[in-house]
Amino acid sequence: MKRYVQTLDLHDDPDMIREYRKWHSKEHHWREIREGIRAVGILEMEIYILGTRLVMIVDAPDDFDWQAAMDKLATLPRQAEWEAFVARLQGCSPEARSDEKWQMMERMFYLYE
Repeated sequence: MKRYVQTLDLHDDPDMIREYRKWHSKEHHWREIREGIRAVGILEMEIYILGTRLVMIVDAPDDFDWQAAMDKLATLPRQAEWEAFVARLQGCSPEARSDEKWQMMERMFYLYE
């Protein structure tokens, strides 16, 4: 399995952070977005938050092609709408794709190496 870890900052505004949390909750998520994430081959995705800092962990199969998956994700129903919707909370361009907002992190330590 492949693992990708990315980071992104939210606006430093408690109301915007609450709203971001709301739209990522089970009660308010956009079903099409979750379905799209699965449709491009992502097995699991988690987002963690500390203050304004987000960290996203993505698990995918060994043969997963990140760029091809992101290219496909960008074309799926409501994905561009979702990216524009959350960009106002993230401080990103409304036209930015997910892979343009989230910055890939480099693993610098692994306990079992």
